[in-house]
Amino acid sequence: MLRAAGIGVGDEVVVPAFGNAEVAGAVTLVGASPVFADVDPVTYCLTSDTVEAVVTARTAGVVVVHRFGRPADVRRLHEMGRRHALLVLEHGESEAPYDEIARRRERAAYLDGRLRGVRMPDGGDGHTYQQYVVRVPGNGRPDRDAFARALRAKGVECRVPVKTPLHRLPEFRRCVALPETELAADETLALPVDASLTKRDMQRIVSACNALGGLLQPAF
Repeated sequence: MLRAAGIGVGDEVVVPAFGNAEVAGAVTLVGASPVFADVDPVTYCLTSDTVEAVVTARTAGVVVVHRFGRPADVRRLHEMGRRHALLVLEHGESEAPYDEIARRRERAAYLDGRLRGVRMPDGGDGHTYQQYVVRVPGNGRPDRDAFARALRAKGVECRVPVKTPLHRLPEFRRCVALPETELAADETLALPVDASLTKRDMQRIVSACNALGGLLQPAF
């Protein structure tokens, strides 16, 4: 799509640094340069403001990535694109059947109502909970990685969704300030929310998390 739009050598394309290396890689494949913008701390998506902060005379396009089942505010992004005459493309996530999404939402609601000591995701409009991503702060107390190790020791599968932002990887390294991206990479943890999980599974997740929640700084 980038090549078909005439984007190539000498052009810049704004992309998020919070995961999705294939998006930045696609930009380089057409000869353009990926430019990393910060993400919103709630949706983990690009916003019109974060994109406008890095737009230059060479900017030809933007690739918006929807994250964890939470869609970006594409209306405002397209409005921004029209103001700057930029191509705005969307990179979606794999779709799931409606009944599977409904079961994920049920499990997410269960976690929302029972978890303590972590910051739960903001549901927002249309969230499909492809991943249920919480924030685990450090602040001198057990951090996200220690929290994750303790959960796994209790038999709860969890994963760090973005271990290293793209602008810190050797192939894309840039000297840019992306504070929300870096903080999200340090604090986010994806908990199980699969449609196949039973109520007992969900109770085990909540019990394991809440047993550790008291070790975290009570900032929520």
